[in-house]
Amino acid sequence: MFVVVSYDIPDDRRRTRVMKALKDFGAHVQYSVFECELKAEDYRRMRQRLSKLVNREEDSVRFYVLCQEDVKKRRVWGIKRAEVSPDPWYLVRDRGDELGKT
Repeated sequence: MFVVVSYDIPDDRRRTRVMKALKDFGAHVQYSVFECELKAEDYRRMRQRLSKLVNREEDSVRFYVLCQEDVKKRRVWGIKRAEVSPDPWYLVRDRGDELGKT
């Protein structure tokens, strides 16, 4: 699933902690916005982790879950800080090369 997370957190320390936590789950595309390609379990873990950091009396965190068709329609104007591909890709290395085998 593709999730856009935005946050408005007035406390600098809490905001930094939230930003660092979100870096484990997605791409930092604007100052207070992340785009994340997640499995359901990762989405649950992310929300659980953030719930421990956020003060619900002072902070605001929003989660927008987008379908793949909507992700394909997104447009970016101006500079791109980062981007998450809607289709995951994998890098596979031949361990034989690493061990000196050819």
